[in-house]
Amino acid sequence: MKKLVVLTGAGISAESGIKTFRDADGLWENHSIEEVATPEAWLENPALVLEFYNQRRKQLLQVKPNAGHYALAELESDFEVHIITQNVDDLHERAGSTRVLHLHGELRKVRSERFQDLVYDWSDDLHLGDHCPQGYQLRPHIVWFGEPVTMIESAVVLAKQADLFMVVGTSLQVYPAAGLMRYAPNDIPFYYIDPKPALNLELSLVDQLEILAENASSGVPKAAEWIRHGKDPGLQ
Repeated sequence: MKKLVVLTGAGISAESGIKTFRDADGLWENHSIEEVATPEAWLENPALVLEFYNQRRKQLLQVKPNAGHYALAELESDFEVHIITQNVDDLHERAGSTRVLHLHGELRKVRSERFQDLVYDWSDDLHLGDHCPQGYQLRPHIVWFGEPVTMIESAVVLAKQADLFMVVGTSLQVYPAAGLMRYAPNDIPFYYIDPKPALNLELSLVDQLEILAENASSGVPKAAEWIRHGKDPGLQ
């Protein structure tokens, strides 16, 4: 069974109603990155950070996967699908995808402030005073700006093994995720689905590339049918 590696970004989640920092005003629910998504913000005002992610968690429980998520999950009947996502929601899992690697953490998990390997499922609000068994404060299991993306090495391994590669709903501007294509064999088929596709250096160098300037909910099902029927991307 061929291995399909899929890199997804904020665009696929935005279609389900999840706001991102890349909205027009550059804010996320009226907060800047510096206020709620950095280690410095956590040190300065942990109560604000916790409340921010409590609200994001509540919002996540109110939205549903869209056609793009479901189309990727359905591809598992024909391919070994591995999703590498920059998103912190669980919409891929809720749509039925079984192999999902979260580069930037998961909103419905928390971890020990001191021992980052102590990770727990969490769907309720998180408060100051909620501790791990070792007595340290629990924090959102999110990779904040300025923190290392520890899962990138696992993602690189997957990229190297890809027989097909799909990129969905990302501007390809946020590294290290945007650089994953450089590790995939450049002679395999690549598919890029985004309403405003913007090639970065890595993707511009691949031999076979099909660009669908569409939203994930329409573009992914279309690309999925092409892949199932062996349609080769046009040579660029």
